[in-house]
Amino acid sequence: MKSPLLSLPGAVPAEGVDEGVAAHYGDLFREQRALADGTGFVDLSHRGVLTVSGPDRLSWLHLLVTQHVSELPVGEATEALILSAHGHIEHALYLVDDGRTVWAHVEPGTQEALIAYLESMKFFYQVEVADRTADFAVVHLPAGSITEVPDGVVVRETAYGRDLFLPRADLETYAEKAGMPAGILAHEALRVERHRPRLGFETDHRTIPHELGWIGSAVHLQKGCYRGQETVARVQNLGKPPRRLVFLHLDGSEVHLPPPGTEIRLADEDPDGRKIGFITTSARHHELGPVALALVKRNVPADARLMAGDTAAAQETVVEP
Repeated sequence: MKSPLLSLPGAVPAEGVDEGVAAHYGDLFREQRALADGTGFVDLSHRGVLTVSGPDRLSWLHLLVTQHVSELPVGEATEALILSAHGHIEHALYLVDDGRTVWAHVEPGTQEALIAYLESMKFFYQVEVADRTADFAVVHLPAGSITEVPDGVVVRETAYGRDLFLPRADLETYAEKAGMPAGILAHEALRVERHRPRLGFETDHRTIPHELGWIGSAVHLQKGCYRGQETVARVQNLGKPPRRLVFLHLDGSEVHLPPPGTEIRLADEDPDGRKIGFITTSARHHELGPVALALVKRNVPADARLMAGDTAAAQETVVEP
């Protein structure tokens, strides 16, 4: 779904999964600094929006997702995953309940498959699931923002800022009052700095929550059974995940960022040495320079010097070995 804000001055369209919104508006670092300072906004109107209503909405969702939501307080933001039977991550939901309806935004293009799964699990529960992507656009205000939120707009507030479920018809009007727009590249650079995983970027077909540090923030270890829960409990109690998320400081002398999928090896080994991981997201940060998130084998030493393709990389631990 193409955003009308692509008509704003300087807007350069994003590509790939984030197609439909702006990659940037002409000054990537200025946009990052604005968000870091608590000003401006990010157009995330390409993300999927769904709602779950009905008297059983929280108790029903509690049976399906990894997070404890049966007593989710009104207005409290949370995030949750849906796993496969083998414990692999299939969906990530960013949730808030307004007292009558649970609102969630999800990765672009994933809402149809997610809703199909939810519909198949309704059984006798009094719930209604709806795709609201055509009617509502997600807008992100950074932490510290004093930008006014229109009356009646559902807000999901976290330590990283506020996600607004704004009526899509009001998007252009709201943008005129919300300050400087920041593109998805600025938003992504700050996500990488905060070590926050993203479905489809840090995940593949075999990713389990422990690898990405999603235990706690998206996975509650003291709740009852849900699909994939046996894998979560087994890894938590009896072992460790096969891979772990790391944050990388990349050699700033390189002109090009290593793209997602770039193989990682130990710097002390031959250039044709064994692959120990791969880049998942890379970005240029306004203060840190070129940085990245990557998945590496669990037994890679935390102090090991790495090479991402031809680019030297120093790692910071996100998930403990």
